[in-house]
Amino acid sequence: MPPKMKAKGLKILAAATLFLLSFIPFQTENLLLILAYILVGYEIIYKAFRNILKGKIFDENFLMTIATLGAFAIGEYKEAVAVMLFYQVGEWFQNYAVDKSRKSVMDLMNIRPDYAWVYRNNEFQKVSPDEVKKGETILVKPGEKIPLDGIILDGISSLDTRALTGEVVPRRVQKKDKVLNGCINKEGLLKIKVTGEFSTSTVSKILELVENASSRKSESENFISKFARYYTPIVVLIAVLLAVIPPVFFHASPTIWLYRALSFLVVSCPCALVISIPLSFFGGLGAASKMGILIKGSNYLEALAHTEIIVCDKTGTLTEGVFQVQKIEPVDISAKELLKYATYAEYYSNHPISMSLKEAYAKRIDEKKIKEIQEISGEGIMAKIAEKKVLVGNEKLMNRYKIKFTKSKDVGTTIYIAIDNTFKGTILIADKIKEDSYKAINAFKNSHLKKVVMLTGDRENISKEVAERLQLDEYHAELLPQDKVTEMTKLLTQKTATGKLLFVGDGINDAPVLAMADIGVAMGGIGSDAAIEAADVVIMNDKLSKIDIAIQLSKNTMNIVKENIVFAIAIKILVLILCALGRASMWAAVFADVGVSILAILNALRILKIRKEC
Repeated sequence: MPPKMKAKGLKILAAATLFLLSFIPFQTENLLLILAYILVGYEIIYKAFRNILKGKIFDENFLMTIATLGAFAIGEYKEAVAVMLFYQVGEWFQNYAVDKSRKSVMDLMNIRPDYAWVYRNNEFQKVSPDEVKKGETILVKPGEKIPLDGIILDGISSLDTRALTGEVVPRRVQKKDKVLNGCINKEGLLKIKVTGEFSTSTVSKILELVENASSRKSESENFISKFARYYTPIVVLIAVLLAVIPPVFFHASPTIWLYRALSFLVVSCPCALVISIPLSFFGGLGAASKMGILIKGSNYLEALAHTEIIVCDKTGTLTEGVFQVQKIEPVDISAKELLKYATYAEYYSNHPISMSLKEAYAKRIDEKKIKEIQEISGEGIMAKIAEKKVLVGNEKLMNRYKIKFTKSKDVGTTIYIAIDNTFKGTILIADKIKEDSYKAINAFKNSHLKKVVMLTGDRENISKEVAERLQLDEYHAELLPQDKVTEMTKLLTQKTATGKLLFVGDGINDAPVLAMADIGVAMGGIGSDAAIEAADVVIMNDKLSKIDIAIQLSKNTMNIVKENIVFAIAIKILVLILCALGRASMWAAVFADVGVSILAILNALRILKIRKEC
């Protein structure tokens, strides 16, 4: 618990002790009550006076000050102290709740590294991460945070990525792997080449995103702010009328009606609403960050609850985005030999297909065996490998050299291989559907969304296969960036007036449609400037299923917000009427105000109890 909260708690405890002692009959009773009032009331009176000088008259501090000083004026010392004491108890609970919900965000903020070991002057020096330049080499020891984004030059280890992605299982890394700062090195020494300065690093982007999230308020929060702005002056006016009209026009007792007016002022404080609604959203944002979901503001958290249509990019979102050898079908040759000849022929190419073959072969290439390479544009490669003529390419290449071959029916990029003018088989290279995509699409359907749509620039046959396997409601293939915008415009007209369209992409080449959507979600794009700028929500890893978690979290948050609004307003109206009719004392008013506030705060804290998903 923070020192300030402890100090405030002790002050409340001291005031409560003096208040209880005042019930013992002796001559210093009023003195004890005045001391108790000063302990718990001077801060509120000071705030009220300061706000009046700033032109902010009608707030809870003003209401508390007027009500308690009025109670002293009519001799109700105990009730005046009780108002301040219980109000401060409510404030303490509020601070405790905010501190608890803030902790989940602060856990994320702790990812900022304090130092970096940088290689300079033939030794590793300990410096601030801000001082390390792009291209320099840093050393990360076991147990230390990776201070800057980079590529591993040497070392094997496992990284704790929980603070960034919400993942519990450590990620294995080795030479040539990219690493993000903020992760914790669990095992061996890592030498890392820095790929960007700290100001442009992953941690800096995350911290900026989180710090700015609270500035984007939801419709519910804006409603409460407007409500309080008009509500407070109205209840002050009603209280004045209660104190003046009955004694002046109906010759009623001024003391009785002043007491009722003061009780009316106490119960009228909109604390429960003003405190619990923002707290609910803050708690929701904190709970999301614990699960590796960064939501840029309360307005987007609120919007997620109204999602009707989800539109997905394909490559890197529904699929792995990495082309790999999926199947080898040899003819009169072993699969290993077929892969070997294909890899040798493609060895000097930097085409993604070549990279996929080399990754699958994973053996040393004897370059001396490679001769007479000829690239045939748009068709493939002809090469002499160990004195054998090897053709590796598409159907056009086979037709050019009049090779009889069996046409593949597989969906993906099929490579045809011929050796010495004889067809020897095919190798299928394709992008793989993520296992998590099946789980995510199923979760979307269980949430009763209107439709799940895929927009992609990939070929029709490949897109159709992905859409059918995932059982998507709709897909559009072979789209240029401007075509995606056109399709998004059509889809936006299909939602209801209050519904929201969510687009999820990799955040790199989807910036136009991310910005068009009601809610733009970047998948695993925290390292991308485009993702940070264009997206409203950033999923720290590439798990599409996190979106359903975010939607459910949003719905839970909105349910709590609605419960607090209805409960607080209903109780306020009831007790206000009872106070005006003289059926409720100032004690009841105090308990109604503080009690409702505490219950609303405790209800808001429920959002933090959501189990952390992996």
